[in-house]
Formats: sequence, C-alpha cells, structure tokens
Amino acid sequence: MNLILCGMMGSGKTAVGEKLAQLIGRRCYDTDSLIEEKCGKISDIFERYGEECFRKLETELVTVLSQKDNLVIATGGGLVLKKENSELLQQSGKIIFLRATLETLAERLRADTKRPLLQNASGYLYERLTLLMKERTPIYERVSEYIVDVDGKTPEEIAREIIAVIEV
Repeated sequence: MNLILCGMMGSGKTAVGEKLAQLIGRRCYDTDSLIEEKCGKISDIFERYGEECFRKLETELVTVLSQKDNLVIATGGGLVLKKENSELLQQSGKIIFLRATLETLAERLRADTKRPLLQNASGYLYERLTLLMKERTPIYERVSEYIVDVDGKTPEEIAREIIAVIEV
C-alpha cells in the first residue's frame, strides 16, 4: 500500500512526504522532482510545450509509480485533478489531502518564482490562490481518504498525525 500526498502547491507535500518516509522506513517519490530530473524544469516544460504536455508526463509517471508498493508519493498540486491519475493512485494506496488555509499558502509561496501557475502573480497572489483553491479543494476532498490540516504544524508533526490515522 502506497501513501499518496495531495494538496495545493505550498501545502508541504514534499517536506511531509520525506519526513513520513523516513519515519516509516519507505522511499519517498516526489512527482515534480522526478519529472524535472527526466525532462528539465517544470516552468520550461510549461513554457515550451504547454500544460497539457506536463500533465501527460504526470500520467506516465503515475502509471509507473502506481504499480509499485510501499512508497510515499508526494504529488504535484494538479496531478490528482485528472481522473485517470486519481483512480490509479486510489487503487495503489491511500490518498491524504494536506489542507492549508489561503493565508498559509500565500505566506509560503509569496517569494516563489518557480511555479508556472503563479508566474506573474505577485500582485494578485491571493486572488490566484483563491481561484485555484476553489477549483481544486473539492477534488482533493473527493479523491482522498484522509484530510490533515497543516497550518501551524511542522512536517514531522504532520507525518506523525498521518501515521496515527493510517495503519502503516
């Protein structure tokens, strides 16, 4: 059984995934990092080939990862929005939604210039995040078996909370 973390960019999926994997003795795979290792920077992929190409790369990766077992998988923020991806992941394990408030996300992402969906959003970061959250949160809630609120918690505290609710 895999443990899959989903949620908005800035919710801490990578940091929590690494800590969770360390605590339970598993390997952590970050989908965005794996794509960057193979294909280059995500912002470059978006710019050169478009979001659709990036989403196709995500699906190819999920197809491979979902065939493995006992992994911790930290997904990109939009990965589970595609039904095919969320279904593959649900079949391979338990999806946990790391839920953060708008304020927490804005604080964490304010100085981030690498995320394609936030390019040129510095003047209206709250508005952009609000729109993304409105679109994505219902999907995250629908595909997840568990929801963990992350505001004011360290990655280790969040990882321990996940361990407490999921029989690993």
